[in-house]
Amino acid sequence: MATATPPRAAADLAGRFARSAAVTEAGSWLRTADVPGWLAERRACHRFAVRRIPFAALDGWSFAPGTGNLCHDSGRFFTVEGLRVSAGAGPFPHWQQPVIKQPEVGVLGLLAKEFDGVLHFLMQAKMEPGNRNLLQLSPTVQATRSNYTKVHRGADVPYLDHFLRPAPGSVVADSLQSEHGSWFFRKSNRNMIVETRAAVPVADDFCWLTLGQIGRLLRRDNLVNMDARTVLAGVPTGGGPGPGGGPYGDTELLSWFTGERSRHTVGAELVPLDAVAGWRRGPHTIERPDGRYFRVVAVAVEAGSREVAGWSQPLIEPCGLGVTAFLTRRTGGVPQVLVHARVEGGFLDTVELGPTVQCVPGNHAALPPDQRPPFLDTVLTAPPGRIRYAAVHSEEGGRFLHAESRYLLVEAGDAVPDALPPGYRWVTPGALGALVRHGHYLNVQARSLLSLLTTGAVRLQD
Repeated sequence: MATATPPRAAADLAGRFARSAAVTEAGSWLRTADVPGWLAERRACHRFAVRRIPFAALDGWSFAPGTGNLCHDSGRFFTVEGLRVSAGAGPFPHWQQPVIKQPEVGVLGLLAKEFDGVLHFLMQAKMEPGNRNLLQLSPTVQATRSNYTKVHRGADVPYLDHFLRPAPGSVVADSLQSEHGSWFFRKSNRNMIVETRAAVPVADDFCWLTLGQIGRLLRRDNLVNMDARTVLAGVPTGGGPGPGGGPYGDTELLSWFTGERSRHTVGAELVPLDAVAGWRRGPHTIERPDGRYFRVVAVAVEAGSREVAGWSQPLIEPCGLGVTAFLTRRTGGVPQVLVHARVEGGFLDTVELGPTVQCVPGNHAALPPDQRPPFLDTVLTAPPGRIRYAAVHSEEGGRFLHAESRYLLVEAGDAVPDALPPGYRWVTPGALGALVRHGHYLNVQARSLLSLLTTGAVRLQD
């Protein structure tokens, strides 16, 4: 049995995380190669099933008279409403769409503890109805307020007290971060890493892994879920912004970002779902006639390992596989990534930093070349020798059905001109690590890509 050791001084925190990232093949609990088998074992221990149903078969959900908003009878969880957006620029300056409104703040928490002198992290084998393979590695705690206050009359959320009532000096990272601004309206979750000295009983669906083991598992498709990735982006690496986040000083970088927020005038207002133009509601779906972007569907769920064994709910189902990529380069030996100050209708504050490319290519196929997302073709046609990382990862499986993106890190080579389009900037990973300690600077897709670097799944300096 592994022996627990107390946390060390905070001054050595980044070094302790780096040592954990260096342990990749086996921690004190499981070999990395054995984790997929452990997940399969946990899957076999429970009954999991997800089936599509018509909206009329939803239990506890209905379309509200007068608005058509899709609501839960309790008034909790979330609603599907309409959103009207005016962005004032680009090929789509105005649009309307359904959107998920979930004003309550959830907790995404990762518990850390030293074993045999190495930090380990308590990961959960968690079922989410929208994941294509259902069961993925999630943080120790992944719960909405409605869940952990037991609106559904279900079981307690294990390990929750470590995050709602953390011991003094135990919090490593804690920030409010956005979720998908294209599908949520101003949704935030509390992202936390907490280190404990106490003995921690390990429940059946949980295991301790080092940071390096998680990094290795991030190289595999659909194994580490989105909620784990966003928390892992906040791992302290000890590096500051580097030389000003690229060729710019820290203040200049923040000034550029503030300027991006200031120059965009975005109007986003909730409207009744029945009033959304260009969308139609049928017995099984709410969708566009042209089949683009996404649809709203309903599912019935069986999940033996969850706080509630069965339920039904709406989900958003994207139409196509996404592409999410950072272009990378080295300047003066320092790695940099190309960020994009993105406008998304659901953001709390107009703009957040996103990847170089973030889209479903099929949604832009009919546009002329000058209106397609910048650098999309650069990423799609990159030769294998320039691709530093590629894997398919699921997005939020609790609200989205089979939402997947191909995540990439691609060396830019000579494909990026010196004069960048408006809204693009080269930034060091250290600068992103500094910004992610605060809320609403990096979007969830950028944080997923950053987690590849904080865990050592990819080392751009090599």
